[in-house]
Amino acid sequence: MTAPRPAEPPTEDLSRLAELHGVAPSYSPSPGRTVTASATAVTLALAALGVDAGTPGAVRAALTARERHLRERLLPPTVVWWHGGGTPAALAALPEGTRLRVTTEQGETRAGPEGLPPGVHRLTATAPDGRTADVHLIVAPARLPLPEHRSYGLLVQLYSLLSRRSWGMGDLGDLAELASWAGRALGAGFVQVNPLHAAVPGAPTDPSPYRPSSRRFPDPVHLRIEDVHEFAHVTGDEAARSLGALRERAARLREAVLDKGALIDRDAVWELKRQALELLDEVPLGPGRRAAYRDFLAEQGQALEDHATWCALAEVHGSDWHHWPAALRDPRSSETARARAELQGRVDFHRRLAWLTDAQLRAAQRAAREAGMPVGVVHDLAVGVHPQGADAWAQQDHFAAGMSVGAPPDAFNARGQDWGLPPWRPDRLAASGYAPFRQLLRALFRYAGALRIDHVMGLFRLWWVPRGHPPTEGAYVRYDAEAMLAVLVLEATRAGAVVIGEDLGTVEPGVREALRERGVLGTSVLWFERDWTGDGRPLPPERWRADCLATATTHDLPPTAARLTGEHVELRDRLGLLARPREREAAEAAADTGEWLALLARLGLLHGTGGDAGAASEEAGIQAVHRFLARTPARMVGVWLPDGVGDRRPQNLPGTWDQYPNWRLPVADAEGRPVTLEELAASPRLRALIGAVREDAGGSAGPSGG
Repeated sequence: MTAPRPAEPPTEDLSRLAELHGVAPSYSPSPGRTVTASATAVTLALAALGVDAGTPGAVRAALTARERHLRERLLPPTVVWWHGGGTPAALAALPEGTRLRVTTEQGETRAGPEGLPPGVHRLTATAPDGRTADVHLIVAPARLPLPEHRSYGLLVQLYSLLSRRSWGMGDLGDLAELASWAGRALGAGFVQVNPLHAAVPGAPTDPSPYRPSSRRFPDPVHLRIEDVHEFAHVTGDEAARSLGALRERAARLREAVLDKGALIDRDAVWELKRQALELLDEVPLGPGRRAAYRDFLAEQGQALEDHATWCALAEVHGSDWHHWPAALRDPRSSETARARAELQGRVDFHRRLAWLTDAQLRAAQRAAREAGMPVGVVHDLAVGVHPQGADAWAQQDHFAAGMSVGAPPDAFNARGQDWGLPPWRPDRLAASGYAPFRQLLRALFRYAGALRIDHVMGLFRLWWVPRGHPPTEGAYVRYDAEAMLAVLVLEATRAGAVVIGEDLGTVEPGVREALRERGVLGTSVLWFERDWTGDGRPLPPERWRADCLATATTHDLPPTAARLTGEHVELRDRLGLLARPREREAAEAAADTGEWLALLARLGLLHGTGGDAGAASEEAGIQAVHRFLARTPARMVGVWLPDGVGDRRPQNLPGTWDQYPNWRLPVADAEGRPVTLEELAASPRLRALIGAVREDAGGSAGPSGG
């Protein structure tokens, strides 16, 4: 058998053309090592950007055209001006005598850009030779204000947090209750949840919160039905009986999960809630409610109209819009307009669901702040959207056709990764003044005290994988990180919100520094914090960075109890996921954990064990890990809520699909018995863990503000 031929590298002209369009012809996965992208990957990435590079002649023509365009244009489509940062280079390079005029967001006209308020304005430049440019000018604060005080909080996947009032999965009423209790009884400063974006309906629905239909609008499956205002105003015996029957079925769903060990069934929950919401939709809105609803519709505008239209069309034609009748694949076609009118009742139903969900999300944040939380609810922004979903349909012009986001091969995955999420086109974003990104952030900041950005490195570059090709045959495509950060800082500042970037794994040099400069916190997970430039040993607490959220684990990693006991290796072995013999994996895991326990013992954090790492109980070990986090200077310390009751099961096990119940497990104790929100609030073990964090955080000399 002959070995496969190595991929052809791009020619010099193709490499130059790629670089001028932000496509990287090579990348460095580690210092001193460079990997060249294949000519095919580069050519296909350029094609997705509307550039023909299919033949040598086409490459030369495209290169000539691009160089001429860059040489002759007055300004790029979007210019960033940081407050206090001096004149942007693009403006400083304008020909002498160029006239400038600015139209602000508020409609005011100014003769120049100096002294502009924060916002996204229109800048018109006219050069002496007659050339003109009409571009977007983003004026942003130099950096985000950092949290005024150190805080600790809880991390939880909301669906997994069931109360005795839930309809089979955790809901926004549970979130408000958790935040109110944690703020008042525990002194917690925040509660972080998984993405609550709208999912793509299906049979079954993809349970992953990181492959949503829409990031702009939340999923009504999270609604607490009894908290909908119209619930108290249902009239008529038949409607009341129907609603009562639905609540009884919901109770059986809840009991199946909590008392019988069933998995969370999102589809079954949504079927019941959908029927209940259709009953509530028949209840007329009062004058004040109707006025509030109309205000919401006006504020959300075309984006909500598109989202609701997609939802209504998906009920008729299925959830993959690529298989709809051809005319309906275009959200702006006359046929789509006619279909919207014919389905007006369903369109309005889905618009109202977005309104109800928005209201309960804002109520949860209000409950958190009223409980004394300085931050409140930390929401999670997924890195992309499902290619079949509402956003991909409504914003087709902004997505790169035939491309998917992923990751190149690395030490953890030699085959690379394909996440199945279409990437935004950087050229279209810039031409629109980053309108989709601005609108997305503004929607999320309506109800977020802070926002966690999954794979925050995507603000700088993303690995594009051509459809039908393995992830190894991808290429990096760059985004204007300065503009993306300016939009992020602008919108977060307007909302008074904190921003946390998930910057785990391989991070390009300069990215963490750029994020820190703009006030974006990073993410530090204990088991990964080692002295990688020195002896590789666990990093002592005083050497951790301050500008971060520090945690012991995440939804993609083993709970702390599993890590300490080695059960995470046993789980992967049972599922056939180990790449090496079990004994070797177990020995390496035990050695890694042993090094950390030895450090915890030396620091005197293993309370109740005489400082003996070998004698440490599992609960004492979990407390010691969190005492350690509290000793670091991290501005935010997160406690994975399942750690508080000894849960051993990860919520998601990367590399699995049907082998493991990803995204469907309730919070459980060490024996795997589901634990309700009410039981969590009464748990001595959870209170002891939070007490350990409070004790050591109180003695820390961490930062007190920005």
